[in-house]
Amino acid sequence: MSRLAKHDKTLSLLVLILSVFSIASFFFLSSSPTSAESRSASVTVGSACTLSAVENTAHTATIPSGTNQSDIGRTTFSMVCNDSGGFSIYAIGYGSNELGNTKLIASINGSAAPSYDINTGSNDSGTPSSWAMKLTPGTNLTSSNILNGYGSYSVIPSSYTKVATLVPSTAVTNTSTLEATYRVNVASTQPAGNYNGKVRFVMVNPENDTPLQPQTTQAGQICYYKNASDALGTMGCQTITTSATNATLLASNFSREGYGFAGWSTTYDYSDPNGFYGPQEYITFTAGTYTGSNPGLSLYAHWVKSEGYFQDWYSCNTLAEGEVTALTDKRDNETYAVAKLADGKCWMIENLRLENDTADNATGALAQGYETGFTGLANPEAPWVTSSDYTTANSLYSTDGSTINTIPGSYKGNRFPRYSNVNTPTNVADRPNNPTANNSTNTTSNAGMYSYGNYYTWAAAAANTTATSTGDYNAKSICPKGWSLPRGGNKSREATNDFWSLIVTGINNGINPANYDYSEGPYYNGSTEAGPVSKALRAYPNNFVYSGYIHNESVIGRSGSGWYWSSSTGPSGNSNAYFMHFFGDSEVHPATGNTSKYNGWSIRCIGGLGFQ
Repeated sequence: MSRLAKHDKTLSLLVLILSVFSIASFFFLSSSPTSAESRSASVTVGSACTLSAVENTAHTATIPSGTNQSDIGRTTFSMVCNDSGGFSIYAIGYGSNELGNTKLIASINGSAAPSYDINTGSNDSGTPSSWAMKLTPGTNLTSSNILNGYGSYSVIPSSYTKVATLVPSTAVTNTSTLEATYRVNVASTQPAGNYNGKVRFVMVNPENDTPLQPQTTQAGQICYYKNASDALGTMGCQTITTSATNATLLASNFSREGYGFAGWSTTYDYSDPNGFYGPQEYITFTAGTYTGSNPGLSLYAHWVKSEGYFQDWYSCNTLAEGEVTALTDKRDNETYAVAKLADGKCWMIENLRLENDTADNATGALAQGYETGFTGLANPEAPWVTSSDYTTANSLYSTDGSTINTIPGSYKGNRFPRYSNVNTPTNVADRPNNPTANNSTNTTSNAGMYSYGNYYTWAAAAANTTATSTGDYNAKSICPKGWSLPRGGNKSREATNDFWSLIVTGINNGINPANYDYSEGPYYNGSTEAGPVSKALRAYPNNFVYSGYIHNESVIGRSGSGWYWSSSTGPSGNSNAYFMHFFGDSEVHPATGNTSKYNGWSIRCIGGLGFQ
């Protein structure tokens, strides 16, 4: 499982509490035999960077008023990192369990006395009272590795500040050491008492990253934070009334190269194992209080680093149920979070975002298993194209330039919008041409373009040039090699219906829909029956979203419906295909119903079905 691992070591001190952070290593092995020979073994050794601390002298002292005392406690840090990018050490004040608080908190006669707190500062005599820190290089470090003036006593930083760095010339480094010491100046007017504060030191790898940190959200709001300096996109906050007891979260508008988006976390460092939510999960809370004593709810993007390529990955059986990793598509280098879900299979837990360009179209490199003579997706389109002269984008094109199948006249102009991490385009031309359906004036409705992914006709989704027999699944797909569209089908095909297996058998513990006797399309109906299933579909780590669909140039249903293609044709053969659909809390169709192949719907890929 590729997830940033956090390990805190806390030294209980009178004047200083020192917290340190390390990044755990991961090890990835990809190997799968064939009937003739074993697949070439592939071993990736991940970055392993650790930070540890040894207290050399106690961080405590009794200081007469009107004096200055240096060397109030010494701590030696030991750093080991095997990454050629090196490491950086950041520091931040952490008074009273609040990052950015740089005061020594006053306790006079056993009671809090904030007016006598000792603020950080570099004064070494006179007034006001102050405290400061400095760093001394040790093994494998020199004064040039100490940054921002911390080679001498300097103020405790109120935000994460880089205080030391090492960029090695080789991929493997030996242990490096660094010593921290502290100084306190006590003015003659400083009352007697105990004063306590903290500094947190964080080791970050690689060097160009910055530490994660908590954010404060105002009462009555749920705010979303990208939680990485190199993440892209913007999102605002949801306004939640103080009397509300529930909310549906916003889908993500953030992207990050080389990382999959696995949902939202209630902690910036993913330290709460029960604090993960799907992009549009339904959550409940006590009115006005979301987590702990916080008046507002801060949610942080949960990033999972890629462990390799989909096309090379055959390790689903090594994951535990609910475990999340991330994989990258070789075709466009997009990374997706992947999880083993309740059906025991590995699914993408993000919607497919595959785009195309002219070169891809010429070589047919985007999709696996196209029929002879067909080379790829339609040429890329502008973000929103309204002309009715074009046939469906993201449908297949043949070598002679004709479209696959005949697009009915009512479906002309379905130029599908590609995903974007730009929140609510200000240019009307960049929005869908049906603002009512897309609620384009509502900033929250467009906030999930990244999570919504792209939209595809069934012909594009299934890489299909000719209709298969009624109900049959199509082994070809636009999914990465080794991955497939989930299978669907009516009641008689439940055993091979992957959506049924996930929803009915896995999520709903084998409880069939109340209208199970419907021969063609049993589905969960009504808020009592469908509501819990819909909520579970959107919950972490299933992460299905209300991406809606495209029909006749309109984006429809993003406010409360999700539509996902299966690989199975419907009873009408050429015209229809089975789909998974959930509509708010009122309906959940586990791919037993079917509809027109020419709509633009979302795609989730599933691994290990043995296709391609």
